[in-house]
Amino acid sequence: MGAIDTLFVKQFSQNIEILSQQKGSKLRNAVYVKTGLTGEDAYLDQIDARTAQEKTTRNADVTYVEGDFERRKISAITIYDATLIDKEDKLKMLADPTSPEALNIAYALGRKIDDKLCTAAFGTAYYGKEGGSSETFSASNQVAVGGVGLTISKILDAKEILDNYDVDEEEPRFITVTGTQLKNLLSSTEVKSADYNTVKALVKGEIDTFCGFKFIKLSTSILDLDGSGYRRVIAWAKNGLALGIWRDMTNRIDELPQKHYAAQVYAAMDIGVTRLDMDKVVEIICSEA
Repeated sequence: MGAIDTLFVKQFSQNIEILSQQKGSKLRNAVYVKTGLTGEDAYLDQIDARTAQEKTTRNADVTYVEGDFERRKISAITIYDATLIDKEDKLKMLADPTSPEALNIAYALGRKIDDKLCTAAFGTAYYGKEGGSSETFSASNQVAVGGVGLTISKILDAKEILDNYDVDEEEPRFITVTGTQLKNLLSSTEVKSADYNTVKALVKGEIDTFCGFKFIKLSTSILDLDGSGYRRVIAWAKNGLALGIWRDMTNRIDELPQKHYAAQVYAAMDIGVTRLDMDKVVEIICSEA
């Protein structure tokens, strides 16, 4: 006969918990989105501001000035994720992993969108009739690191850059941060400052807007570092960045005969990204030391 602990039971989870992660795209609704694209490349047409003329004499002839047109090139890429779930895997588990894997894959594709947009913000943009000309990011659109993290002063500097480019104040403005930048912002605000309680509420998640920018907290794996290890915070007006969608997210779960009818969980999208307007994108360089 055995001791009573022979009858002790082990309880196993009947659910599969998804570990901490950014759940999909946070930037898709914060940029210009163009759907229904076709072909290897697509072009987004633009027209620049005009300058009004003056009539200085009676019965003067009208002077015609051609409009200044431009177009941005955006190229399609396929992003996807997939996994196999063997039938024997299911037999050895209390919970069926298929649905959690499908959700996990959808989250991964959303994060890939954000990763591509963050790279495009400061990357090379292509323009011209066939996209043969290139535009690198302008140093005049950078707020220097100054040996510190994110501060109210830096946010105001970014706002000033956008305002001086005459970016429409009614166009939504956004800023990407990680938890570190929110901490920096709170630490840089004096307790007696009128901004302190607002920043505190921002850090706690009670509000999401400050200094005219809606704050979007991204994973540290998405918001890039520069070559010196400084965080490259992005401040932009909505139409400064563009996401083109050739094919929106397609999800499939199929049984594959060649894999002994294991379940393939698969999702894919065809997208393209670009910086659409230099005047609407600002880089705030932040130390995390």
